[in-house]
Amino acid sequence: MLQDLLGALGLASIYLLFALGMSLTWGTIDILNFSHGSIFMFSAFTAHLLIPYVPMGFVGVALVCIVVGALMSLLVQVVAFEQIIKRARNRNTAERQILIGGIGVAIIPLAIAQEVTKSNPFGFIDSGFEVTTWTFMGLRGTNILLITLTAAAALAVGTAMWLRRSRHGLALRSIGVDSEVSAMMGVDRRRLAIVTMAVSGGLAGLAACLFTYTLGAITPESGDTLLIKAFACIILGGVGSTGGVVLGSVLLAVTETVVLTRTSGLWVEAVAFGLIFLVLLVKPSGLFGRKEVRRT
Repeated sequence: MLQDLLGALGLASIYLLFALGMSLTWGTIDILNFSHGSIFMFSAFTAHLLIPYVPMGFVGVALVCIVVGALMSLLVQVVAFEQIIKRARNRNTAERQILIGGIGVAIIPLAIAQEVTKSNPFGFIDSGFEVTTWTFMGLRGTNILLITLTAAAALAVGTAMWLRRSRHGLALRSIGVDSEVSAMMGVDRRRLAIVTMAVSGGLAGLAACLFTYTLGAITPESGDTLLIKAFACIILGGVGSTGGVVLGSVLLAVTETVVLTRTSGLWVEAVAFGLIFLVLLVKPSGLFGRKEVRRT
């Protein structure tokens, strides 16, 4: 049972790193980025292509994934989402167009990776980092599991502290609560949106690096699967709540692990959708979600 719990925590950490970036943009600058999954995948794919030509260990691969993820997310914001916001008639129209635009943007890196790999799995086999196994008090784990757990915990705490204590974090929270009032108070939404999108993409890149090392390889479609999981985690915890994303990630991972180990495993993929549906029925704002500001 403890071994299953350790595995669930490792899975929850991957979900958290991936979902944290989505939650950050959705809960502050109102951008639900459906290209997040492709950014996740393509950052790992870029590192995969570079490894044969540029020898890299874990740190090098992680840096490539983070930088590529941040740059791709930044590019999506400047080239696509900003233009949509400028031309949209109102906020609701912009949100709908961003959803559609994100899906359209996501197809491009997905198609490139599918063409190059022929939809076969890819990984970091030739990197200098070796995944090793350890045993402690009957529990088995790997060095990448320890790195994943540590990174997820540190970044979740760091993000929460940044949003609550720093000047930029408080400005972002003000945009998420009431963008009109924050603009009147002098908050530069565009600059903060660019920073937030870059951070979001960097988190996706780090998640891709750790997930690829954990599984050994991923496919071009892996990001799409995680996108659904992240959406479930955010809805469970509540949009705009870092603590909620943490709890949502743990609940989803533990539930999936229980279903996988106690049944045939065929229902695992239905768990995310089931949890989303249940929460939307019982508590639409999520466990720690904030109330939306509505003007009459």
